[in-house]
Amino acid sequence: MKMVSAMRNEIDSQRNPFADVDADRAEIWDMLVSRDIDAFVSEDWSMVAGDFDEDAFFGVDAKKQSNPDDWALGFPDLATYRSEWLSQARDFAQTEFAEDARAAIFSATQLTDIEINGDRAIARKKFDGQIRKVDGGEDRLLWQTLYYCVRRDGSWKICSFTGYLPNPLGAVS
Repeated sequence: MKMVSAMRNEIDSQRNPFADVDADRAEIWDMLVSRDIDAFVSEDWSMVAGDFDEDAFFGVDAKKQSNPDDWALGFPDLATYRSEWLSQARDFAQTEFAEDARAAIFSATQLTDIEINGDRAIARKKFDGQIRKVDGGEDRLLWQTLYYCVRRDGSWKICSFTGYLPNPLGAVS
């Protein structure tokens, strides 16, 4: 019974909760969860490159600190963010995990709150989980990101984010 329940949770975590009810939110969820995870574990930036409004893009690094005075403009442009994303993906790929890392990331990821107002959206993506490593340790996933999206030519794009926020926000890691 436990295995069936665990399998159901894994499948549910990979299912788009908006797929049958809201096309805009479903598109944003696919972009920020499904495609992002698949690209990251594949170390394949080309899978997500089209998801950004390159001219407008920038990212704030909250450094897992709750005080905005500690945050920094860590990603002033898409090239800087792409470089960091690829570096993290390479490091991740070199880690030996004791479980399906892709499934564990899905299981740790929650994106159920997407606010849309006209052609703008804020998506609140939260991570809370871990991936067991072969050496007995774990990769702890515990932060959240606010994604700011814009609809361009009929598709949703990421124009900015505030990432690596504590989860919950008042917590400091």
